[in-house]
Amino acid sequence: MTSPLTAPALVISECQLGILDPGRSVSPGLAEHAAARGLVPRTAGLARAFRGLRLPVFHCLIEHRPDQAGMLPNSYLGKLALRGRSMTAGTDDVLPPAELTPQTGDFVSRRATGLTAFYGTDLDAMLRLQDVRTLVLAGVSTNVALPGLALEAVNRGYDVVLAEDCTAGSSPEAHRFFVENQLAVLARVRTSQEVIARLPAAP
Repeated sequence: MTSPLTAPALVISECQLGILDPGRSVSPGLAEHAAARGLVPRTAGLARAFRGLRLPVFHCLIEHRPDQAGMLPNSYLGKLALRGRSMTAGTDDVLPPAELTPQTGDFVSRRATGLTAFYGTDLDAMLRLQDVRTLVLAGVSTNVALPGLALEAVNRGYDVVLAEDCTAGSSPEAHRFFVENQLAVLARVRTSQEVIARLPAAP
């Protein structure tokens, strides 16, 4: 019998309208891949499973300051964000899809600068205060944010599981490449149903 995951938390990365809504996404290919995979409803189902067992759910969101303070054009993504003023706090860009709206008891970590969820945020402190040992990753993107999040989590001593069918990349080809060649080195790659089967009983 497979043992339960140790002190898991679900970490949902950057599931926001400015990324996932095809009509406004900064990455149309990513929005298309996420929609084709049913990422939003499947991730919502995984979140319900965690909440049903009283396990923590974390939402990692991009919310740039309206004055763009701290943002730099030192990457392609940074240049796009500065030019288009995308993912700005107070706009619809930063809202999660309705099915992934944070619920009472969920945790929300907001990032104004940088490319990964631990950078300049209280995510690590919030995880440790909930005694989390295993991060189950969902969301976007398998190109940038999720590999960065997984690497930083491993460096901080967490175990990492990728709920692969709750993730997407800029294209099916890019997604497959990064999952097989980078994320598989950092995390155990599982389906959402395999994750649910290994969740510990409610305390």
